[in-house]
Amino acid sequence: MHLTTIDYLIVLAYFILSVGTGLFFARRAKRSMIDYFLSHRSMPWWLAGTTMVATTFSADTPLAVTEMVARNGVSGNWLWWSMLGSGMMTVFFFAKLWRRAEVITDVELTELRYSGRPAAFLRGFRAAYLGLIVNIIIMGWVNLGMAKVLAGTLGIQKWTALVVCLLITFAYTVVSGYWGVAATDGLQYLFEMGGAIVLAVVAVGAVGGIEAMKSRIGMAHPAGSPAGTTFGSAADVLAFWPRGNAAWALPVITFATLIGLNWWASWYPGSEPGGGGYVVQNMLACKNERESRMAALFFNIAHYAMRSWPWVITALCSLAIYGGSVSVQGVEDPGTNYVRMMVDYLPAGLRGLMLASFAAAYMSTVATQMNWGSSYLMNDLYRRFIKRNAEEQHYVIASRVATFITLILSLVVTVFMDQISQAWEFLLMLGAGTGLVYILRWYWWRINAWSEVSAMASAFIVSLGLRFTLDTSRPEGFALNLIITTVVTTIVWITITLMTRPEPYTTLETFYLRVRPSGGGWGPIAMATETQPRRGEMGRNFLLWISGIVLVYSVMFATGALIFHEQRQLMIFGALVVVSLVALAALFAGEPETAR
Repeated sequence: MHLTTIDYLIVLAYFILSVGTGLFFARRAKRSMIDYFLSHRSMPWWLAGTTMVATTFSADTPLAVTEMVARNGVSGNWLWWSMLGSGMMTVFFFAKLWRRAEVITDVELTELRYSGRPAAFLRGFRAAYLGLIVNIIIMGWVNLGMAKVLAGTLGIQKWTALVVCLLITFAYTVVSGYWGVAATDGLQYLFEMGGAIVLAVVAVGAVGGIEAMKSRIGMAHPAGSPAGTTFGSAADVLAFWPRGNAAWALPVITFATLIGLNWWASWYPGSEPGGGGYVVQNMLACKNERESRMAALFFNIAHYAMRSWPWVITALCSLAIYGGSVSVQGVEDPGTNYVRMMVDYLPAGLRGLMLASFAAAYMSTVATQMNWGSSYLMNDLYRRFIKRNAEEQHYVIASRVATFITLILSLVVTVFMDQISQAWEFLLMLGAGTGLVYILRWYWWRINAWSEVSAMASAFIVSLGLRFTLDTSRPEGFALNLIITTVVTTIVWITITLMTRPEPYTTLETFYLRVRPSGGGWGPIAMATETQPRRGEMGRNFLLWISGIVLVYSVMFATGALIFHEQRQLMIFGALVVVSLVALAALFAGEPETAR
């Protein structure tokens, strides 16, 4: 891709703004681990929410969405759209509970909720598993996405440019801590969304408009389909829900599994049932309970409703122009068509903006992953098991060393990765069946440390075992793996829970009084402490949850209907937007003052 002087100036301006913003907050990261990892619990909700959105908007995401659309049409996005139920559950059932817990990481909650050696083992294991294995896999696929962008756009070695971006991100991350990461994420999000919207507009113009795209796209060949197989019609490709009468379509069993099972049963970074990872990190960094919930709500609205369509529109245009079948166009990785649209159709100036937006997407994700991953290694491994009671300055320095280690390991993992969406599916299956434990540990006193241990072990063994007997590269195999793993894992952890002793009453009472969960699942502990949960809170949370889900999906589909000129669907989903907004406003207004 040929770059002009103005392109280089735009990219240079982006890097200067990003690094300058990050370094501005350097002095705030030197005082303690709470400063370094949680911004001293003083972050406003809008910045915390924006940081969550920027983190999930990485260099790999547009490529993965393009790949999904090429394989299964618009409805292929249900692989990640289906997780909204989990995200809204975090907003209305768990955000306030996490903020009340006042831990530094979500893994630290383990020894607040459980006790003894099992709790200590679980905390250490999860810290190593999340801080090293899961974190470097995520960073690896983000590196892969950025490497593909660099390989498709610049005439330089992709690894050289990738290492430069990593080192720049590392520099301001370790110096400025989470305040710098969050503030820089806010700036980078403007570049991310700006670039995605600009490319979508240019792509529509290149294909001749929406109607021209719709007329051409029905003849596109989906990747992975037999030679000669076509989508059949534009309506099939553009359908929000899969139509199971075509060879390429997302199978009904897969769609049903995603909608009915995946969102609550599977643990997945950024969409953990009950909350977890960097989502919890940002909620813990907020000023109070109310702002914690507002941050999570803003994140879910922006993540699903605000930014789906720029990616999807560009993916559809690329499918109309390039096709998606190996047998037709020789495309081995349909996700790279997103990059081809940049190279082939962006004019001078906008090329620089788009490269800056990809750099922003990459750096915002990697910066958070670096800080988040090192928080586990420091708070839940090093400080907990290796070196206790050291000076806070010592832990801050050690955190910077841990951040560098994760950087190196992520580069190693990147070498062995191929396609991004397959890494997504792999993590989903590893976490299958564990979600219910993470939900119920807040609302049922009987859950113990062995519940979590057995759920994680069972999910790991069963899901990996099934990969040798099922073709998980196909949607049907992925769905069957998820169903079987969830059923077996649930049976195992419930059996282990009932066979083992509950946690000591002192531990349960401490947790209950500190977090104050609602509902009847803590009956014996509530009676012992003479502290009853608030009446009606669970019912109100449920109605808020339903209203929130309806609102986000309605906004998302109303926007899609407007883009695709579907007037009937626009009227239906537009009406649902109004109804859900009114319901949310009424429910918020009816909350007790002490719950706000």
